[in-house]
Amino acid sequence: MLFQPHEVAASHAAIPSLSDYVNVDTLTRVGLKVLGALVLLVVGTWVVRRIVNFSARALGRAKIDTTLIGFLRNLLFGVLIAVLVVMALGVIGVPSAPMVAALGTAGLAIGLALQGSLSNLAWGVLLIMFRPFRVGDFVTVAGVDGTVESINLMHTQLLLPDGRESVVPNGKVGSDVITNYNRRGKRRFQLDVRIGYKDNIDAAMAEIHQLLAADARVLKDPEPVVWTHGLGESSVDLLVRAWTLTADFWTVQTDLLGAIKKRFDDKGISIPLPQRELKVVQADLLSSTTDRT
Repeated sequence: MLFQPHEVAASHAAIPSLSDYVNVDTLTRVGLKVLGALVLLVVGTWVVRRIVNFSARALGRAKIDTTLIGFLRNLLFGVLIAVLVVMALGVIGVPSAPMVAALGTAGLAIGLALQGSLSNLAWGVLLIMFRPFRVGDFVTVAGVDGTVESINLMHTQLLLPDGRESVVPNGKVGSDVITNYNRRGKRRFQLDVRIGYKDNIDAAMAEIHQLLAADARVLKDPEPVVWTHGLGESSVDLLVRAWTLTADFWTVQTDLLGAIKKRFDDKGISIPLPQRELKVVQADLLSSTTDRT
C-alpha cells in the first residue's frame, strides 16, 4: 500500500515530540540553577572548612581548653553548613523564609526537650572558659568536697577524700557556690589548744610560737598568731592560726598538734580534761516520811 506525500506529512505532524511536553528553556534554566547550587555547596564547604580550621588555630593560640575548642569548632561548622544549605536552596528557587522558620521551630522543640542537657552544656562551656577551678584542685561544688579529675562539657568528675568518685552535672556546679582551696596556693589552718587555769598563759603561748617558727612549712608572711580564745569550764582556750602551702595543709596540722603535746609535757603545762562538779544532797527520808503521815 502506497502513501501519498501529503499523507506522510500528516502522519509526521501527528507524532508528539519532546518539545511538546518539556520546555527546553525552562529545563535549561533549572539545570543551570542546580549546577550553581552544587558549585556553591562545593566551594562553600571548602571555604567553611578553612574558616573553621583558622578559628580553631586562633583559639589554640589563645590557650583555650582543647575540649572547648573542639566543641566550638563543631558548632561553628554546623551553623555555617546550615547557612550554606539555605543559600543553595535559595539559588534553586526554594523560598528561604519558610525553611528558616521550620529550622527555628525544630530548634525550639529540641531545646525544650533537652533543657536539662543544654543547661549542663552551657555551664560546661562557661566553666571551661572562665576556669573557676582546674584539674587537680580540691574544691567544694554543689555541696561535694573532692579533687577535680576531669571537666567535661556535661559534667565534672571529682575524687572524694575516701577514694569514691562523684560525677556532678555542670548545671549544679555552676548554679551553686564554688569553693576552690588551691587557687591561691596557700591556706590558713586553725588549732584549738587548752591549758589549765594554773598554767602560765604567756609561757604556753611562747612555746607554741617557738614551734611555729621552727617549722619551715609554716609561712612567716602572714605572721602566725596565738590568741587567748576563751575561758572554758575547766580550761583556758588558746587559738592558733598560721598559713602554709596548700600541699602541706593537713600534714602541718597533725605534726604541729603532736609537737605541742610533747612540748607541753616536757614543760609541765597541763592539757586538762573536761571536768564537772557534782553535789549530792542527802535528805532524812525517815523524817520526811513521818511528816507526811
